[in-house]
Amino acid sequence: MPSFTTHLLSVTTGRTETVADLTADCEQFLTRVAHGGDGLLNVFVPHATAGIAILETGAGSDDDLLTALQTLLPADDRWRHRHGSPGHGRDHVLPALVPPHATLPVIGGRLELGTWQSVCLVELRVSNLDNCGASLRPESVCLFSRV
Repeated sequence: MPSFTTHLLSVTTGRTETVADLTADCEQFLTRVAHGGDGLLNVFVPHATAGIAILETGAGSDDDLLTALQTLLPADDRWRHRHGSPGHGRDHVLPALVPPHATLPVIGGRLELGTWQSVCLVELRVSNLDNCGASLRPESVCLFSRV
């Protein structure tokens, strides 16, 4: 019978809008738990201001995504959700465009992505500080595998 395994990643996104590649973390997780089996990998970020995207990285597509999101969701005072930094309301709209989850096939214990695809955390919020405002707060990313 297939087992269900969970792993929590901690990702510090920093002070700039970010597309953070999680592919290596996903592959390392599957190496530990998949044992060559077939199944699904679920990636979920339990935050109201972040999303999970499958896209090419390193050739400019990650920057293109951030540029497109800046155009669609400008950081200005139009947003009704106004706490935090100026334009913060747009950060809460992000998960409607870049969902906070992805379900990916695992075949033979390996993540089945296209040649140029990567699993990425997308974070627009640049005020990612802890409650004291003193240090960067990491995002939690949950990896769930049923193999």
